[in-house]
Amino acid sequence: MNDADFEKPLIAVVNSWSTVTPCNMHLDRLAGPVRDGIRAAGGVPIDFNTIVVSDGVSMGTPGMRASLVSREVIADSIELAVQGHTLDGVMVIVGCDKTIPAAAMALARMNLPGLVFYGGSIMPGRVRGRDISIQQVFEAVGAHGAGRIDDAALKEVEVAACPG
Repeated sequence: MNDADFEKPLIAVVNSWSTVTPCNMHLDRLAGPVRDGIRAAGGVPIDFNTIVVSDGVSMGTPGMRASLVSREVIADSIELAVQGHTLDGVMVIVGCDKTIPAAAMALARMNLPGLVFYGGSIMPGRVRGRDISIQQVFEAVGAHGAGRIDDAALKEVEVAACPG
């Protein structure tokens, strides 16, 4: 930043990018164009990340207890960082079912211009010529537990479902 930047609106670019969950792995690629747009509109982008807890990763483990709670923590972290740095606006880049409402909650609690930018659904994977998604992984886990498919078939679905 230079001296002139302090006369411009400081706009938070909050990113829920993380390598822990497929829903958010691509969000870092979206932040650059967002920053460029803020600069083109006369603002100064200020980047920071927030946490993400994936139901898909934590499902069936004690970690699932953190999932719903994470929504409030995400909202609080956005609000705290934006207000703590007296920023003028907020752009939140999100990608999963906890970060979307958390970002909306944070924006609703602050009296600032803001926007939630959904990074899009993950592209489907392909197995044997068919599109598959995380839903088919859940179904395959159940089929595996019931003895209807073997370890190799389950692994094939798991590996292909979220191509990134």
